[in-house]
Amino acid sequence: MTTDPDKASERLEDWTDVTGVEGLVAKALNQRYRPGARDSAWTKIRRRSTTEAIIGAITGTPARPQLLILGHHDPTGRLRPIGRTVPLRPDAARELAEHLTPAATGHPWTGAKFSSAWGTRDVLDTTLVQPDLVADISTDTSIDRGGVYRHPIRYVRLRLDASVEDVPRFGGGPAAVAG
Repeated sequence: MTTDPDKASERLEDWTDVTGVEGLVAKALNQRYRPGARDSAWTKIRRRSTTEAIIGAITGTPARPQLLILGHHDPTGRLRPIGRTVPLRPDAARELAEHLTPAATGHPWTGAKFSSAWGTRDVLDTTLVQPDLVADISTDTSIDRGGVYRHPIRYVRLRLDASVEDVPRFGGGPAAVAG
């Protein structure tokens, strides 16, 4: 426990670099901890990191992308979905539109359905794109057993200097967002 913002920041960086720890909880000093209960006045501060991902599909159109559906190759070279971004900022959408190409025949996600949020059955209306662009993304550390991010991903920037071979490999297991 601390009331020092610098110490809390240090703990977020140092103490959350452990598998299974998503972040810290901030609450008022006079609030009691109740096992199994959540208090709306508490705030979870998640640790975030930046990595790369392959853009495999979008919502919207290639001229006006709204969300990105991202993937990593598994050890066999198959492109596996890892999650989706939050809505793109207008400047990011314009930048991406200059580089997105509709998918050619034989896209690895042909026929796949993508859920609108982790744990839901609502399906996104997606457009497959040529999976040859790399994006820097910001993610929290919450990943399911299949290697898929549980929370939406933030698009950071397009990496025209990187190839899909530079992107980290998929974490293993079946992709939970494809159906």
